[in-house]
Amino acid sequence: MLILSRKVGETVYLNEDIEIKIVEVSGDKVRLGIEAPKDVKVLRSELRQTMESNKKASDAVAPDAFKNMLGQIKK
Repeated sequence: MLILSRKVGETVYLNEDIEIKIVEVSGDKVRLGIEAPKDVKVLRSELRQTMESNKKASDAVAPDAFKNMLGQIKK
């Protein structure tokens, strides 16, 4: 892990097309501005964890059971 110290207004670049700028530091919070191409996913860690647990939960449902649930919802 690379650890950097930056001040408000300073920027870090990843490759040539991703820019991370320190926008504000207030107490124990840091606001970041991120400019990246549209095809680059930028996710907060808690959102990624939620997505992973949702994926695991959906993988646990058998396809036939899922089709039956959808059929019941349509009724």
